[in-house]
Amino acid sequence: MSGENGWLAVFRTLQEAFGPQAWWPAQSPFEVMVGAILTQNTAWRNVEKAIANLRAADALSVAAILTLPESDLAELLRPSGFYRIKTKRLLALCRFLEAQGVSAVPEQLARQAAVPALRQDLLAVHGVGEETADSILLYALGLPVMVVDTYTRRIGGRVGLLGDHLSYTEVQAAIEAELEPGDAAVRNALHALLVSLGKDYCRPRPRCDTCPLNTRCVYAAGQCRPRQPEQP
Repeated sequence: MSGENGWLAVFRTLQEAFGPQAWWPAQSPFEVMVGAILTQNTAWRNVEKAIANLRAADALSVAAILTLPESDLAELLRPSGFYRIKTKRLLALCRFLEAQGVSAVPEQLARQAAVPALRQDLLAVHGVGEETADSILLYALGLPVMVVDTYTRRIGGRVGLLGDHLSYTEVQAAIEAELEPGDAAVRNALHALLVSLGKDYCRPRPRCDTCPLNTRCVYAAGQCRPRQPEQP
């Protein structure tokens, strides 16, 4: 589906329902990068606690993180869960930024190469997968890359825009096909709106009756239709 029934229609409906999301919440591009690592397999509230620890320790910079003893960094990241794994991943990202010569101003990574090359470089960093790489590209660097996550897949499937068993690349391409090339702001807003919908409405057990997309949702029409009262 496309046009009035596609991703742009979903975007317009959610934008009208929810308004601006101001996502990703952070005080600097580097904090976004840190959050992209720490949010893997955990709730955002846990990420916030770990970032607050880093801020309190004056350790929200590449140089500070690389200077900290690994055990001390791990303790700061403990609230994020899987903190030993994430410590190694965050250190790998910081070493990458240092090797690129952008440790002082990490957002300058955006000027290092074209988006496809930057994406491949990020994917080569230990612990950085497709969603994490694209979150860094979009939210930290302001580059026009659509992020795909669990919410994207769930919502896209339920409204009839995505088939089952599509790869990350296939889902991303399906959405990108409808978006204006080079428009990072729309990609940012669309993904943020999908996150909001997925958290509050389109859950594993969805709240279809109050969902802004219920009139265009295949799942809502078929699975969440109110039961008719039994005839006497």
